[in-house]
Amino acid sequence: MLEINNISKEFFGKKVVNDVSFRVSSGEVVGFLGPNGAGKTTTMRMIATLLEAESGTITFNDKNIRDNPMYIRERLGYMPENNPLYEGMLVSEYLEYVADLKGLRKIDKTQAIKRAVGEVEIEDVYHKPIIELSKGYKQRVGLAQAIMHKPDLLILDEPTEGLDPNQRVSIRNLIKNLGKNHTVIISTHVLQEVTATCSRIIIINDGKIVADGKTEDLIAGAQGKRTIHLEAEGVSVDALMTLKGVENVKEKTTGQKTFFDISVAGDLDIRADIFDTVKGCGGRIWELRQERGSLEDVFRELTKESES
Repeated sequence: MLEINNISKEFFGKKVVNDVSFRVSSGEVVGFLGPNGAGKTTTMRMIATLLEAESGTITFNDKNIRDNPMYIRERLGYMPENNPLYEGMLVSEYLEYVADLKGLRKIDKTQAIKRAVGEVEIEDVYHKPIIELSKGYKQRVGLAQAIMHKPDLLILDEPTEGLDPNQRVSIRNLIKNLGKNHTVIISTHVLQEVTATCSRIIIINDGKIVADGKTEDLIAGAQGKRTIHLEAEGVSVDALMTLKGVENVKEKTTGQKTFFDISVAGDLDIRADIFDTVKGCGGRIWELRQERGSLEDVFRELTKESES
């Protein structure tokens, strides 16, 4: 459906998107991840024809969107990060206005609004002023305008930004249901949303794609590693690095206690060896626990240079 080939975009002498390429097939729900400033929103805006790529091509259903911008706009649902709404309008007035902008005929408009309102469950606030709505309901109104015309492709930029945990779960479930009828690209910093809603993950860092794969494959790769958290005194990093399977040890000291994050390859369980090592050094253990890798570990590993 969507093919991105070597696109780049520069602002003030800095390439914020640098030779990015990926494809999205019909029916996929893709999580587009990256730290702040990585190039996520810029890439999404170029797909939505709000910005033009300086090089490379974007094709949608085999049509170059530079030459056919209206073709993708008619088939695209887009909800930007700031979710701009006319707060002086009633929800009903706003959705009718958006339907007119989308060029829906009168009979189609009535049916489209009714269907979108039902899908995002905003019947209770349909006749209320937008300014009186909670943030969660405002996000739902933004989703309603994005799906009203049954778009082939739905782009959602930080759809749960600023929501409380209950609202996040509600919008997350809503997006999961939307994924049954739409191809979706969703940008978010909340990794739990990605694992709950997305079949595939693309990670961008410093304007370049650093990972692209099925969600379960990326998580499985992370879970092939373990991290052991040790709080102890009287033991050194060098002593812990001698243990079989240890790849890295990070140390932080507070008072007499020292905290160690020990990265272990594979399925080795070396907690007993750690206990013996600390005891052999004459030290004391205050805490010893083990964690499997997670999507967060994958994200941090691939974007750590940006964070630093």
